[in-house]
Amino acid sequence: MDKECVKHCLTEDERAAFERDGLLVINDALPASMVKDLGEIVGRLGPGDNIFAKDESFLQLVDWPRTFPKVFGVLGWNIHSYYTQIVVSPPQDGSMRQTNCRRGWHQDSDRINADIEPGTQPRLSVKVGYFLTDVSEGGRGNFSVIPGSHRKREIELPDDGVSDPDGAMEVKVTPGTAVMFDRRLFHAPGHNRSNITRKVLFMGYSHRWIHPRDERTVSHLIERSGPIRRQLLGAKTGAMGTSSPREEDVPLRSWMLEHLGEEAVTDWYARIVGAQSVTFGRNHSDPRPSDS
Repeated sequence: MDKECVKHCLTEDERAAFERDGLLVINDALPASMVKDLGEIVGRLGPGDNIFAKDESFLQLVDWPRTFPKVFGVLGWNIHSYYTQIVVSPPQDGSMRQTNCRRGWHQDSDRINADIEPGTQPRLSVKVGYFLTDVSEGGRGNFSVIPGSHRKREIELPDDGVSDPDGAMEVKVTPGTAVMFDRRLFHAPGHNRSNITRKVLFMGYSHRWIHPRDERTVSHLIERSGPIRRQLLGAKTGAMGTSSPREEDVPLRSWMLEHLGEEAVTDWYARIVGAQSVTFGRNHSDPRPSDS
């Protein structure tokens, strides 16, 4: 993995902002030349998921040094890429049907929100959106959010069926900006009343014990990828390698330990029951802990 990642680790101010708002804006995440190249590919492919299988140019984003350190700064080292998506929002025709209706406010991951009982939800995953077109003004299909709503299970929708909930805001950013957000954050696509086609690439990350949400046809990429990228693409030593990983399952942990130190890889649970028992099992001869 690119050592440039060390320069872009999550700062304490960024962590506080992400915990407070549920999102983090990362300016100048992509250079202009890359924005242009990816935008042309998106224009050719159109919307869809499983984007690694459609063009290998997208693969560089999975561990992009300006954004990926923010991701593992929030989720830790036992993670993978579980969802990828191209979103294309062309100009709308301005009809009442298209632009005078409420947007689809939601939290990500569909059934997770219904299957988990009422109360505080766990984070589980984050997404990074790479904006390839200029949405620095409103009305361009802007990604819209309700900051702080990741700590809620529901939001109150106005009775008129049109207005946005209290606190809603459009995210206005320039091309090459990335936005990382918590899956629990209530968000919605905006109405595109401009003459610009909005193009965004989304890269989703979750803990490795969560099943991917797109059809992963990446075995040919895993074979020729480096260790950390292999982890992110879903490589594992076996079925238990996600929830009870061996060291070879999670090379990201070794990289973080080498470059960022012990504190970066020791989670709260490990501090309570012992890092060895949680991380790689009880001992070297029995590398995976028993559930009994």
